[in-house]
Amino acid sequence: MKISIRRSRRAAVAVALGSALALTATACGDDGSGAGGDKGAEGSGKGEIVFWDNNGGVRTDIWKEIIADFAKANPDIKVKYVGIAATEYQSKVDTALQGGGLPDVGGVGAAMIASFAAQNALEPLEDRLSKSSLNGKINKDMVTSLRAAGGDDKHLYSIPTSANNGVLYYRTDLFEKAGLDEPTTWPKFYDAAEKLTDKGKNEFGYTIRGGAGSIAQALDAMYGQTGITSFWDAGGEKTTVNDPKNVAALEKYVDLFKKVTPAADLNNDFTKMVAQWDSGTIGMLNHNLGSYQDHVKALGTDKFRGIPQPIGPGGKRVQVSNPIDGLGVFKASKNKEAAWKFIEFASSKAESSKFNESAGQVPANTEAANDEWIIKAEPTKLAADALSDGSTTIVQLPYYLPDWNTISKTDNEPNFQKVMNGSMSAKDFLDTLADQLNTAQAEWNEQKGQ
Repeated sequence: MKISIRRSRRAAVAVALGSALALTATACGDDGSGAGGDKGAEGSGKGEIVFWDNNGGVRTDIWKEIIADFAKANPDIKVKYVGIAATEYQSKVDTALQGGGLPDVGGVGAAMIASFAAQNALEPLEDRLSKSSLNGKINKDMVTSLRAAGGDDKHLYSIPTSANNGVLYYRTDLFEKAGLDEPTTWPKFYDAAEKLTDKGKNEFGYTIRGGAGSIAQALDAMYGQTGITSFWDAGGEKTTVNDPKNVAALEKYVDLFKKVTPAADLNNDFTKMVAQWDSGTIGMLNHNLGSYQDHVKALGTDKFRGIPQPIGPGGKRVQVSNPIDGLGVFKASKNKEAAWKFIEFASSKAESSKFNESAGQVPANTEAANDEWIIKAEPTKLAADALSDGSTTIVQLPYYLPDWNTISKTDNEPNFQKVMNGSMSAKDFLDTLADQLNTAQAEWNEQKGQ
């Protein structure tokens, strides 16, 4: 892994150098009054700006509604929408950093902030927020999480829009037919997974994620079962991922594969998992709030529920899945004033409520978080309550590490598939992951100390 980390650091340096040479060719818009350049400019606050949606396709319709609302309120600003699939977004930004063409404003979630900030691609937003009508109206915990994810507590590089909590969806009709209790604890979860499985009828108790995005779900299952509440030891130097309790928890979780899950799960990402669950007779699915509307369309509201992750030891819930999404201004923008106006508008009570009702997520705007629709969207309400009632501890993942995405995706998603198919042990997998994380953390701590 040391080779991999050095490789990714060299790549980041190359990207940063390339961006310095190429950003003058950026596709950001203005009415001609901005100075532009590598550092961008405030601009006139009018003209055209380019917005990159980091979940294009899935969120295209709702963003186009918000952009239409913005146009009515700001007729002197035109927003050009570009929808990019979530799986392609980060590489698209990295490519633009090297070759030019960055937008003025775009989606900047917790998992990508550190990478973009390390390449000096994002505009700090803390001063703008403090002077904005949004000040005091954005969830403080989400702001804190995005500051930490950026690796620099001095700066806020993204204004949070929503929290997309992990959810355990289960088929109430199948549970009732089998006489099973709601899977609110891990023992009940495993019991239901077994009893709802009848391979001869192509019925399964659970669908496990083996394709893209598998690591976060696996970590959720590990920490949820063990109740370990910190990703690092007390000294902040060694990760807890390969704690013996976590090893045992992962072994038990992966043992579900092909026994109570479809064999296709080995390669399934979230879109395939969701489609499989919506169209089949599978008892349970771990995903997030974002797929709630898909389930409603497929099943109605009377055949399933979406509840927080199962409760673990001591009656406490521990989970890692609390991804926070947000909006950031790219530093190369020639019209940062107009870009910020768009973020302010999109983060306002009315627009935040509209976006999050469509997405089924927890609004970052605290006024929007009290709107009536949340009561009707049960998984969102339960998730919001779980975050605020003291029942849930979130294990903060080290998004601030520049190598986090390389480690958690490129280097280890293939290894997790090896664990699932039996060619790699859970212990070897977690020891490898721990070595990589510890090396990255040591380098991070060294850089902070310089």
